[in-house]
Amino acid sequence: MPRQIPYIIANEGCERFSFYGMRNILTPFLISTLLLFLPEADRAGEAKHVFHTFVIGVYFFPLLGGWLADRFFGKYNTVFWLSLVYCAGHACLAAFDDNLKGFYFGLFLIALGSGGIKPLVSSFVGDQFDQTNKHKAKLVFDAFYWIINFGSFFASLLMPIFLKSYGPSVAFGIPGILMFIATIVFWMGKRKYVHVPPAPADPHSFMRVARTALVTHKPGQGRPGLVVAAIGAIGAIGSLAMSWQWGFVISACLALVLLIAFGGVGTSMQLERARGMHPDEAVDGVRAVLRILIVFALVTPFWSLFDQKASTWIVQANSMTQPTFSFFGNEFKFVPAQMQALNPLLVMILIPFNNLVLFPAIRKMGIEPTALRRMTAGIGFTALAWIVIGAIQVHMDHGNATSMAWQILPYAILTLGEVLVSATGLEFAYSQAPASMKGIIMAFWSLAVTVGSLWVLIVNSSVKNDAVLGYIRDSGLGVIAFQMYFFAAFALTAAVIFGWYAKRYPLTDNYRV
Repeated sequence: MPRQIPYIIANEGCERFSFYGMRNILTPFLISTLLLFLPEADRAGEAKHVFHTFVIGVYFFPLLGGWLADRFFGKYNTVFWLSLVYCAGHACLAAFDDNLKGFYFGLFLIALGSGGIKPLVSSFVGDQFDQTNKHKAKLVFDAFYWIINFGSFFASLLMPIFLKSYGPSVAFGIPGILMFIATIVFWMGKRKYVHVPPAPADPHSFMRVARTALVTHKPGQGRPGLVVAAIGAIGAIGSLAMSWQWGFVISACLALVLLIAFGGVGTSMQLERARGMHPDEAVDGVRAVLRILIVFALVTPFWSLFDQKASTWIVQANSMTQPTFSFFGNEFKFVPAQMQALNPLLVMILIPFNNLVLFPAIRKMGIEPTALRRMTAGIGFTALAWIVIGAIQVHMDHGNATSMAWQILPYAILTLGEVLVSATGLEFAYSQAPASMKGIIMAFWSLAVTVGSLWVLIVNSSVKNDAVLGYIRDSGLGVIAFQMYFFAAFALTAAVIFGWYAKRYPLTDNYRV
């Protein structure tokens, strides 16, 4: 086991405490404090919009971080300096808890810092392994994900108490202190790390091979791939032009999705034209990346559902009765935001359970739980969790008082789905990424979360439409329950398609030699 791994694991535990500490109190803080100037009926909807816009930023900036690390500064330097930006963002949240612009600027800095380092820390873990010890990588990636949830558990449990008892300055300041500690711990391991230098300008990079494939003309043949890519570009321009109606975040993200989707399809259609002008290895690498992007695209519905536990599920919990527990003679009442502590607690239980009990049992049945099989099952379990949470909402809509304890079951099912998709996805993304593009590929993995929140923003905007509201009324369901069942169907459809594609995906091994 590489001796530098504990520094990275400790850094990740503190950083995740800081991130989830502020993220998990963001929605209740917005509703109860920062958005009080809005009519009460509009606060929950605006809080969800702000939350998912922030999530979009967090998972969009990995593209910038991955590019900077792969081409200029290397992973270590990029992580260190963006961590300082991250700390500055926390300071803004603590200082501007009563100032809308200052608070939102702090969210921007956290999105830039957290997002920028997100793909790099996990791929930096992978850099510490080579062919001689790569069998240890899965154990470390699981430990990496376990420590993420260790930090998240205590943050989810404690920060709502600090917010309620000591106010937002303290509640947002404590995560900032943990982020500063994370940065110091990461710096302490500098001389022990394996530093993979940034790749020099590559004449056979992904973008250059793709451009060659799209623009190369063969006698007697058209350029259908270029036409498809051009349609995507026109659609992206049209999306940006609609920003006055849809809002900039939705328009910009949708434009990015159109460029990647249509550009990828167009490149795939004409990729063989790049052979001869680029080495076969480079062309095959582009083909591998395009296959990976299809997998990532099919994971986006999972993220649509998963991240709403910190928005939609909290809004639901606000309308539920709070369970009270006795602890050494003192009564303890859970607040809605603390329900999220169930997720990391269950993750810490399920990861060792899966590795020590579940997966060995499945192997004894003659079935190998490959990464893609685990991810297929995980998306399916996530859909099931939303069917259950939707049934709870229907029960509430009929005027029945419902305890927050009923959310335990969907939290458990959702967490099983998360362990099978998210923890596995880190391992899968690194192992399938070509050597020169690991940072960018991990950034695309994070971009899948951005697209997942994009679907949420689109659905939330659509329910403001009178025609959509009329259709929902005709269904006999409330708006929230209808949305829950819609997202469940969305994820279930994705699971079926993902399973079909997984059977045809050619796995590769791109660990360092």
